[in-house]
Amino acid sequence: MPTDVLLLLLLVWMVGASGRSVGRRGHVRQTNSQIRFIREVPSTVQGRQKVSSPILRRSPDMTKTTMTKSEQLLSINDHDFTMRPGFGGHTVQVGVDVQVESLDTISEVDMDFTMTLYIRHYWKDERLSFHSTTNKSMTFDGRLVKKIWVPDLFFVHSKKSFTHDTTTDNVMLRVYPDGKVLYSLRVTVTSMCSMDLSRFPLDTQTCSLEIESYAYTDDDLMLYWKKGNNSLSTDERISLSQFLIQEFHTTSKKSFYSSTGWYNRLYINFTLRRHIFFFLLQTYFPATLMVMLSWVSFWIDRRAVPARVPLGITTVLTMSTIITGVNASMPRVSYIKAVDIYLWVSFVFVFLSVIEYAAVNYLSTVQERKERKLRERLPCTCGMTHPGMMGSYSEDDVNNTGNYGGELMENGAAMQQRMMVHLDFEENDQITGHVGSSAYSSMWIDTHAIDKYSRVIFPGSYILFNIIYWSCYL
Repeated sequence: MPTDVLLLLLLVWMVGASGRSVGRRGHVRQTNSQIRFIREVPSTVQGRQKVSSPILRRSPDMTKTTMTKSEQLLSINDHDFTMRPGFGGHTVQVGVDVQVESLDTISEVDMDFTMTLYIRHYWKDERLSFHSTTNKSMTFDGRLVKKIWVPDLFFVHSKKSFTHDTTTDNVMLRVYPDGKVLYSLRVTVTSMCSMDLSRFPLDTQTCSLEIESYAYTDDDLMLYWKKGNNSLSTDERISLSQFLIQEFHTTSKKSFYSSTGWYNRLYINFTLRRHIFFFLLQTYFPATLMVMLSWVSFWIDRRAVPARVPLGITTVLTMSTIITGVNASMPRVSYIKAVDIYLWVSFVFVFLSVIEYAAVNYLSTVQERKERKLRERLPCTCGMTHPGMMGSYSEDDVNNTGNYGGELMENGAAMQQRMMVHLDFEENDQITGHVGSSAYSSMWIDTHAIDKYSRVIFPGSYILFNIIYWSCYL
């Protein structure tokens, strides 16, 4: 074989061997670059290439735009909800039930009460019916309430009311597949309560919360209690400081307005009986003690003016303070209350005890003046006798009369009064020759007897008054 041919074959073999080696090195470089790229890829990208773990798997979102919206399911945009259900046809039947959460305050001054309650409305609106394979209802909050028709109920005679909005509006709407609707809200209302306080504080009050539709007459909307007498429920923890809740009950009537017509009205009636023990401690017992304190002056000597006068004035002022304090917390009604009768009668008893001492003191002063006049005339008349009086006197009596000063001091005030009348009787007899029984009786005034009688008459009269008072009002 020629030399040229061998050289050519050797050159071709060398070129082929070098090409294969270059290809292997290129493949190695490509594999290494791919490994570096995989290492640099974030773990989130690698996770997409793998099957997701159960921990990272999310529940499907049912509120996505691909699903049916509540407005579309309830066909809200297909109807005009500014009109009542069945407009122009049958009357809408709206059932109501109430749960009283609390009875907050009752004010006699403002003649009102404040109550917090859950009020629920039931009616049927076929425009809200929807297809459901499970026959389950859907519950919404207050945002959907603004887009549909709801009953326009209001509280008659209410002064103020509001729907609670913490942390969101306390409103619930529940719609059933057949179109039945439950609408519930939590309300606090302050309403008027006309109270009769003629028996205060031994009174029993009945107040009412009245519910009525504002726009729809009984031809368009009929209100009724959903469960009759069982439509009203109360919290067992409801209690008031001054009242005992005796009864809760419901009634319904129709009210007429001359301009618009007849409306259905629902009543929540509750009866309250006032606790008497608080007023016994704060009013009746103090007044009774003041009256009894005024009787102490009947056992004090009538000459102890500094003791009896301040005692009477103190009891009168205390009774005035009690009456003022009670009336300050009461409305200015035009009739007399039961507590007014008791306080004013007690005030009269205290005032009469002061007048009694004034009478005793005045009569005692009058007697002392007459006694002084008799003492001045005694030296001129003690030795004179009258033939007609000899049968009434003995010689010892005359001698005792001559020494009347020491004898009177020993026998006390009663002997002074008898002697004074006796001497006055003798003097009149000497001048006129006789004395009438009227003159004698007019001078016989026993000031001690006034206090003695007062000790019996005042307590007996007050006890009789209490028996009549409590028997009438209890």
